[in-house]
Amino acid sequence: MAINREGKIAVLMGGSGSEREISLKSGSAVLAGLRSAGFDAHPLDPKDGIDALIADGFDAAFIALHGAGGEDGCMQGMLEILKIPYTGSGVLASAAAMDKAFAKDLMLCKGIPTADYQVFHAPLDKDAGIDLRLECPLIVKPASEGSTVGICRVDDDKDIEPAMKEAFKYDNKVLVEKYIEGREVTVGVLDGEILPIVEVRPKSGFYDYESKYTKGMTEYIVPADFDADEVRKMNDIALSVYELFRCKGAARVDIIINGDGPFVLEINTVPGMTETSLLPMAALDAGIGFSELVARIMNGASLDAFGSANKA
Repeated sequence: MAINREGKIAVLMGGSGSEREISLKSGSAVLAGLRSAGFDAHPLDPKDGIDALIADGFDAAFIALHGAGGEDGCMQGMLEILKIPYTGSGVLASAAAMDKAFAKDLMLCKGIPTADYQVFHAPLDKDAGIDLRLECPLIVKPASEGSTVGICRVDDDKDIEPAMKEAFKYDNKVLVEKYIEGREVTVGVLDGEILPIVEVRPKSGFYDYESKYTKGMTEYIVPADFDADEVRKMNDIALSVYELFRCKGAARVDIIINGDGPFVLEINTVPGMTETSLLPMAALDAGIGFSELVARIMNGASLDAFGSANKA
């Protein structure tokens, strides 16, 4: 559905999760982009309460919330109840994609390649120890966090326990997966259409929080330099993941590719939306400027709790 540009838009940003600061940056950029595109957009931080969603007569919402409470289906469900159309994926897609362990289970059921993994829950039985069947190098991360929060690369068995303790600070469910050597890329999908592939080259060799958010620590190549067959494989897999999770609007599929083929790391249903974030970077290479991008996402707002065709 096309949102009336005279309607009142709430840009949801901030929140109280660990990704608050990143969300505020995304939301501020989205707010400016929507206003530039002619929308009557206003910031709203759920940390300050959500009464304004009802009291201030908002007609639709742009979700720029990352992580718990905004990307996991909770905010989507509340907006469904309030009958306020919102951007992006619905409740089911958001919840399933946010839990990286569940997402990997789902992908494997459909034959989508992903790194071998184990899941651990808090509290760990200290007497039993850590029953780890995977060999280093490994990636240890909270199951339901984004922005590389709490993530560690482990190259020695002695570092497994400290890495898991760090991850458990952010979630009671931790994902341990086999580290795959290869080129890291991200494939943006906008309304079911594939955007140019972006290759991520962290100077440290590992794309952690510092590499992601420190200027100059990572090189980005768009469009990524792959042959036509590799591009087709990655695009096909990214679209398969997008459709498997019943995503809508904008999403981003992160992939590692090497001689054994592409492996999906995860899918992000609320990608970063600053003007230098990966999805806007890919969109710009496709000729879609930032204001046009956020306008397209906004125009796709709907009520769609379970990925049905029910539109507001």
